[in-house]
Amino acid sequence: MIDSFSNLFDSYLKLTESEIEFCRPYFELHSAPKNTLIEEENRVPRHLYFITKGFMRLFYYDSNGDEVTTLIVSPNRFVTSFTNFIHEQKSNENLECITNCEFYKIERSKLVELIDKSESFKKLSLTIFEQSVATTQLRVNDFATLTAELRYKKLVEQQPELIQNVPIQYIASYLGIKPQSLSRIRKQMIK
Repeated sequence: MIDSFSNLFDSYLKLTESEIEFCRPYFELHSAPKNTLIEEENRVPRHLYFITKGFMRLFYYDSNGDEVTTLIVSPNRFVTSFTNFIHEQKSNENLECITNCEFYKIERSKLVELIDKSESFKKLSLTIFEQSVATTQLRVNDFATLTAELRYKKLVEQQPELIQNVPIQYIASYLGIKPQSLSRIRKQMIK
């Protein structure tokens, strides 16, 4: 556990050993089995999560009661319903483990305290939230400018681990298409 926590923030910002030890008490290590709802809709998201093993997704129910996946997150990434977390508002999204997962979590109040006490963690938090905004903007742009086939090809190129570990119905929903359409696209790509 010490090694995984020490490397927790490496892809975002390099912290010193003393900074890592300072922030360690603010985070809790947890695990959850596949299909566990970590955060539920109609509640204010209380935690920021860092996935060390497994895959999670954010999703909501549309007016027909169908699940719509808005984000699929792989290991070594932070996740929460960011806008609602920041503004302490009820979310319409659910956060679910797609696979068995291990993750660290930090309560919002503890995150604010840590940001107030550590300049490095303030920079780290800014980087995390900037990345969230950029991911959302890229997704909006992709939906506006790319066909479903091109969105799938981009996902295969940029995040092949999702294709190998996430069920097709979640990938299809994330891409904004039906599973049958995604199956057709995949068959055409093999030819």
